[in-house]
Amino acid sequence: MTRLIARFLVALGLLAAALPALPALAQDNGPGPLRIEITEGVIEPLPIAVPDFIAEDGGAAAYASQIARLVAEDLTGTGLFREIPASAFISPVTSFASPVQYSDWKAINAQGLVTGSVSTASDGRLVVKFRLFDVFSEAPLGEGLQFVGTQESWRRMGHKVADVVYSRITGEGAYFDTRVVFVSETGPKNARSKRLAIMDYDGANVEYLTDAASIVLAPRFSPSGDRVLYTSYETGTPQVYVIDVNSVTRQTIATGGTGMSFSPRFSPNGQTVVFSQSSNGNTDIYALDLASGSTRRLTETPSIETAPSFSPDGNQIVFESDRSGTQQLYIMPASGGEARRISFGAGRYGTPVWSPRGDLIAFTKQNEGRFHIGVMRLDGSQERLLTASFLDESPTWSPNGRVIMFTRETQGADGAPSLYSVDISGRNLRRVPTETGASDPSWSPLLD
Repeated sequence: MTRLIARFLVALGLLAAALPALPALAQDNGPGPLRIEITEGVIEPLPIAVPDFIAEDGGAAAYASQIARLVAEDLTGTGLFREIPASAFISPVTSFASPVQYSDWKAINAQGLVTGSVSTASDGRLVVKFRLFDVFSEAPLGEGLQFVGTQESWRRMGHKVADVVYSRITGEGAYFDTRVVFVSETGPKNARSKRLAIMDYDGANVEYLTDAASIVLAPRFSPSGDRVLYTSYETGTPQVYVIDVNSVTRQTIATGGTGMSFSPRFSPNGQTVVFSQSSNGNTDIYALDLASGSTRRLTETPSIETAPSFSPDGNQIVFESDRSGTQQLYIMPASGGEARRISFGAGRYGTPVWSPRGDLIAFTKQNEGRFHIGVMRLDGSQERLLTASFLDESPTWSPNGRVIMFTRETQGADGAPSLYSVDISGRNLRRVPTETGASDPSWSPLLD
């Protein structure tokens, strides 16, 4: 472990040590990096330098600087890194192969350094090479690293570079090379058009998956990221559909009932879909086996049960129910059966989503006229509210379990919703740029 990683982990560990009620977890999970969980508080961002990448030929000139800027934006966007501006550099990087002048970077307090080059292969594709250095230890953290892709995919290659840098320094999983599916909203509040859209995690490269002819709700990615479940009012009654992200072909999910079907979500292995179905004034949770088409009922109470979400191992489901008289969160076996209540704070709880790490449940909470995005342990303990607003709802996890994206609606005549993200410590609240109003985000797994 280099001094750079050690300092980063020690800083996070010291931060967590000051939080006796919510300690950080520093644990050795065998092979692989140390995993640190930031729970609350403030950490001084790690200073890192990302000089413009070197363009090795004329065809690469249009991309070298853009890729470096994207890497820097990804890293600083986490709130864990601070970029040192180019104006502070003592000597420029003029060659990718040149030895690193560590003294020059130490003098401006750069603790991490990312250098790179971009060239054009004979088939026109871009070749992005990069190196990562621990400046104070004068040691490389990664050399001989490269990605190859089309010129149109230069942003993906930038995200991939940032993913490697982030993971090598923090010891955590990556999340920049991902996409988000959401509901794009346009028009006045009383006549709003809602259609499915998909974009890069940072709001770039928006594509539309459905037209504006019908209202759509609650899109949810498959574990492989190639399909999306959603609810549509196309027939006048809410029904569940699945759409292939690449071919943009879709089909109805035969849920086997005559009532409204909604709030669908895939199991971790992608072979089962859980959803809510309303019949005779009652709403319960059902599971559909996609291979056989068979459906089984998982809840049987005279109450509203909805918003099911699987645990990462597929053995349990968290959901919301008003069986206690108010909207609360419950966990039951994935096959159905007895459920245990996990939410006991003041107010109402809904839209629970299991963390990819398996240790936390994210939720929406409404209390005293305010909405919150929060997290709690699986037994309901250590509840933390990360946001507070006129209307915050619909949380979704980044694939590494570090960040939550959600919908925020501000009070006003238009009330167009927006997407925001927040670290699970409650730090680094950021708006995700979208060209229209946006709601109901679902974060994809890492792309191939």
